Amino acid sequence: MFGLMAVVLMSCSQGGAGSRGRTLELKPCRLEGVATQALCGTHEVFEDRAARTGRKLSLRVAVVPALAAQPQPDPLVFLVGGPGQAATEAGMMLAGVERIRRQRDIVLVDLRGTGEASRLKCEPPEDEGLAARFDEEAGKRQLRECRERWDADVRQYTTPIAMADLDEVRAALGYEKVNLWGVSYGTRAALVYMRQFPERVRTAILDGVAPMGLYLPLFTSRDAQRSLDMLLAHCEQDAVCEKNFPALRSRTEALLAKLAEAPARVKVAHPRTGALEDIVVTRNVLLGGVFQQLYSAEASSLVPLMLDRVTRDDWAPFVALSLGAEGMGKSVSQGFFYSIVCAEDAPFFDKAMVEREGKGTWFGSATGLETLSICETWPRATLPADYREPVVSDVPTLLLSGELDPVTPPSWGEEAMRTLKNSLHVVSPGVSHNTVGVACVRSLMADVVAQGSVAGLKPACGGKVSRPPLFTSFAGSVP
Repeated sequence: MFGLMAVVLMSCSQGGAGSRGRTLELKPCRLEGVATQALCGTHEVFEDRAARTGRKLSLRVAVVPALAAQPQPDPLVFLVGGPGQAATEAGMMLAGVERIRRQRDIVLVDLRGTGEASRLKCEPPEDEGLAARFDEEAGKRQLRECRERWDADVRQYTTPIAMADLDEVRAALGYEKVNLWGVSYGTRAALVYMRQFPERVRTAILDGVAPMGLYLPLFTSRDAQRSLDMLLAHCEQDAVCEKNFPALRSRTEALLAKLAEAPARVKVAHPRTGALEDIVVTRNVLLGGVFQQLYSAEASSLVPLMLDRVTRDDWAPFVALSLGAEGMGKSVSQGFFYSIVCAEDAPFFDKAMVEREGKGTWFGSATGLETLSICETWPRATLPADYREPVVSDVPTLLLSGELDPVTPPSWGEEAMRTLKNSLHVVSPGVSHNTVGVACVRSLMADVVAQGSVAGLKPACGGKVSRPPLFTSFAGSVP
């Protein structure tokens, strides 16, 4: 039975005109979050592409075959975020592109430095206690230790090099052209690929747009404050939320001022073990936890309740929500993240710029200054001279933004659109980072790929949809 299924899968995947020249061997496999069987293989590249000698890296490649017996020749290539997530570990996202998959293969490639084969890992021990989890300095110490263990030249892990790898994989899979779908950092990767290999791109979908003018994390405090202000304003305008959490903004500001003078030393029960543990919570640690929740409109619905509790010296909800958000952080290759940021972002801003952008926000300049500190000693790649110039392209491009996004708000989509001559920008109300969960967004994505154009597509999506109801207790919101 399994053998017959493999034959069927191979014939479906290799029968299309786009894959006849395939040289990369693929075998049946399973991807987490994908119900049907996929085809997987590995492609080797030199770590130093320019020298073409020395250490080699194995990139995991997965193809989720089109459902059609005679699929279209150009697949959809999924570029994930981070920087540092692995595409083959983000299979659950593919539920949003089922319509596209009817006619096209979906291709996932773990970029160098990500995925099990070549990930530059730096994860805390599984048995790490709460005190270490909330220790501001622990992460930096651990990163230094990880760098000493890695057998890697971190200067070779940049977006332009990774996109050269990707194009090599495209050729090995036998595709002449591709449709790009980038999410978050994946939108930067897609833009770089569009610039390096313009003749290979049929269409592009950029969700949570990070154009070349966005330097991580220079603008994060400003953009996160915008998102948080919208959330607090929503609570203030909602009679039930305001009644349950009166004067929440001023109470939180008072707590932040108190934490700036001295961190809170509290005893809380570990959400998983129930054991009481002592932790230290600084202003930055609290705001880092808030920022994590803002990535999702659903998760941010708990933020007013969480802030109300911590202002009343109840830290248990904050700890539980922070641990619940750890999964995303663990999926990111820290080595790849800092290799990208230290080469492609940090050289373009300084301490004065960080302090200017953080002024007047709750989030301040801590994250930007910490990044500059880490990057001072991080071996840095040399980039093309025009790397940070806006990408100019006439590839049909659908730009997608969530109204509530704390890191790539709609203003960045507008900036990217200025030099993408054949583009459409659609903002989804009531949505945060990543809009593929919105039904009309999925329809727009399918339409732009099907017709190879943004012509005739509606510039709006979601109508009068607002954010999810705010929680007034951990049982849920009041109807």
